[in-house]
Parts: sequence; C-alpha cells; structure tokens
Amino acid sequence: MFPLLSADPPCTTDPSTFCYTVFQATHNAWLAGSANWLLTKPLKILMIIVIAFVVRLLVRRLINRVTTLPRGSGKLPALLRPLRERAPEVLGSAVIERRRQRAQTIGSVLKSMATFLIYGLAFILVLGELGINLGPIIASAGIIGVAIGFGAQNLVKDFLSGIFMMVEDQYGVGDVVDVGAASGTVESVGLRITTLRDLKGTVWYVRNGEILRVGNSSQGFAVAVVDVPLGYTADVERATTVLGEAASTATESDLLKDNVLEPPEMLGVESVTPEGLELRLTVKVRPGKQWAVQRALRAQLLAALEEAGFDPPLGRLFPNSAPAIEK
Repeated sequence: MFPLLSADPPCTTDPSTFCYTVFQATHNAWLAGSANWLLTKPLKILMIIVIAFVVRLLVRRLINRVTTLPRGSGKLPALLRPLRERAPEVLGSAVIERRRQRAQTIGSVLKSMATFLIYGLAFILVLGELGINLGPIIASAGIIGVAIGFGAQNLVKDFLSGIFMMVEDQYGVGDVVDVGAASGTVESVGLRITTLRDLKGTVWYVRNGEILRVGNSSQGFAVAVVDVPLGYTADVERATTVLGEAASTATESDLLKDNVLEPPEMLGVESVTPEGLELRLTVKVRPGKQWAVQRALRAQLLAALEEAGFDPPLGRLFPNSAPAIEK
C-alpha cells in the first residue's frame, strides 16, 4: 500500500466513503477525490431527470383519463362533473362536441402547467447538485418574466379569459351567441380565439380577451316573440281571441309541439303606429328554436286573421275596389 501524501483528500482515509473505495482500487488521489463528481453527481442528476420524466408521464395519463369523453356516450368527462354545465341537451350532437372540446382545452392547460412545474423543479434540483448558486438565476428569471409579461399582456389576457370562460361554461360549440363584435353560431372554442359563423356564412375569429359581454341564446330556454299587425278599425278583443286559438292549435301541431315548452301567452296590444296596431304573443320554447317557431307562428297567425275576415293594417289605404270615376 502506498504511503499517503499530505495532498491526499481527507476522504481517502474514511472507509465509509466511496472516495476511499476508489482510492483503494486505483491508488490515485485525484481520481478518488473526484469520484463524487464523476460518478455520484451524474447518477443523482440522471435519477432526478428519470423521476421527473416518469412523474410527468403519470400525471399526463391521469389528466387524459379525467378529461377524455367516454367512447360512444354523451356523459361528462370526470373532470367536468364537479363543474357547472349550461349546455342544453337539445343541441344534440353539438353537446358531445362541446363537452369534448371543453375537456380537451382544460386538459391541455393542466398538462402544460404540470410539465412546467415538474421540469422546472427538476431543473432547480439539477442546478443544486451542480453547486450553482440559484439566487442570481431566479432574480434574472423574475426580471425577464416581468418584461415578457408586459410585452405579451394581451396574449396573457386572452388565455386567462379563455380559461375562465371554459371553467364557467359561458358558451360552447353549437351555442348561438352575441359577443358584441360579432354574433352567430359557435363553431370552435379555444383558449385564445373563439370562432363564430353568422347567418350569412361569414366566419368570425374573436379574441377571448376582447369579449366584454356575451349574450347566449342557447341556454336554459328561449322565448319566441311574435308581433302581429292589425288595422285601427279592427275589433281588438275578437282578434286577441282568434290569435290565441290559432296559436294554441299551431303549437300543438306535429311541426312545433316538440320545440314548445309552455302554452302560448297573448300579451295584447304592444304598440300603436301610424300604420296600425301590433298585438304581441310569446311562447316559451327550447333554446335555439325561437326563430323557427316565430316564423311558423307568424305565417299561421296571419292566415288565421285573414280567414276570420280582418283587413290588413294598410287596407284602408289600398281598398279592394276603387270607386268609379265620375264622367
């Protein structure tokens, strides 16, 4: 056994250390003193990376499990069950697409957050193993983060608005909404952009951060409002009776009965205009069906008035037969 030199590291005399084992095997003081860096440190760093990768994989699988819509069913994903849902069942297949997209978006946010936290913690642990002072790095990262936050504040605003909109289920795929800048049927919902298609077929891309208020016509129930014009000389009480009976008959027909939730309500005279009177009738219907019900009712109510002998509001200006001209 070679005699110990004064420059030999102290660990070469401690049998409980890995340094002592390497020194006994190699009789090289530098290699024995560096054994901790050459073997122990890399193994610890490798273990940290492997553990971080495995934990991230398990967390992502868990998120996929709770955010995936069961195949062949319209049930809510496990993640969405505690959250409030406003999607009406009458939207049919659009409800499934709405739930799937909502769950996928929330799951994407959770996966990104999990990846950032797990890998960020692993990075800090690796730097600690390398003996690097983390204080200046954290301070620099904070300054850079503030600068990026100021530069990308609109993007952050869009993402935060999208997250709250998803969690609160303010609207989703298949809903008919008015977001101020545009209105139409929601085709897709993302964390930054909501896509709408209006009645003319134009597609609108609206940033979530720019949406200050949302009018949703597809939640809970809707009200079909029908205003029927009437001439000044008409018997309002009789016209009200005729319209009420016609509306009841129409809403009980096969065409409308599936969309009507309550019997029609005749409100009476709504307004008086230079052309005549307007009688208003309302019907509580399924969400999104108010326009179809209004069109069908309007046609049948006007036909019922004409059949009952009521003249149109401008009938006094355009009589059926003009008086003979005196010669």
